[in-house]
Amino acid sequence: MDPASAERGRRASPAFRAFLRDGLGVLGLELDAGQVELLDLFRRLLAEAGRTQNLTALRTDYEVATKHVVDSLTCLLTGLFEAGGRLADVGSGAGFPGLILKIARPSLAVTLIDSARRKTAFLSRAVDRLGLDRVTVLTERAEVLGRLPEHRGRYNLAVARAVSGLAVDLEYAVPLLAPGGHFVAMKGPRVVEELARGERAAELLGAELTEVVDLVLPLAGERRALVVFRKVRETPEAYPRRPGVPAKRPLS
Repeated sequence: MDPASAERGRRASPAFRAFLRDGLGVLGLELDAGQVELLDLFRRLLAEAGRTQNLTALRTDYEVATKHVVDSLTCLLTGLFEAGGRLADVGSGAGFPGLILKIARPSLAVTLIDSARRKTAFLSRAVDRLGLDRVTVLTERAEVLGRLPEHRGRYNLAVARAVSGLAVDLEYAVPLLAPGGHFVAMKGPRVVEELARGERAAELLGAELTEVVDLVLPLAGERRALVVFRKVRETPEAYPRRPGVPAKRPLS
């Protein structure tokens, strides 16, 4: 029996599942029954952890379903996650979007990256209780990983959700990608104000803007943007800069 099987279905939330079903329906996305069960179990693990630590300010079934899970799954609208591969989730926090994408697309090999040990401790427990394979949890800064041979240029996909400004996100993520890989930055409606600086940063890092997917988050009615970059050449050795520098002095 897998680690999650004894817990699936227990204390399930019909409300969470209904919000999830309705949100996915609006987006034209589908999950099977087993994936919905895993997402509901993850909701419960998040709620349990929330009794003793502040992993997220969004805690109701509606908020977790729409503003965390469905929001994470909007990445699938890019069409980049269907063929599997290696995904780096930069600043994973409580697992959004990387852990959610792993449940939705099990063929992905996912690395969840966060510098906060309390968050990665939760992620490690959640991965174990969900029974997920090919998921690595790392307590480290992206600037450090981007200089290590085992991570630099080793991923074909990277995501970042509400981590920093676009130029900073790019310096965190692009060095991790192999040429031909894609980075999806999950942003709000004001991303247009960041695009010019982001494109200049991308050029320095060896990437180019390929697409901006504008959408409205189902049920919540909030505007979102998925900003997609493709890595077109190797990142210069100067990047990423040392920890803390990208956030203090964003590329432009």
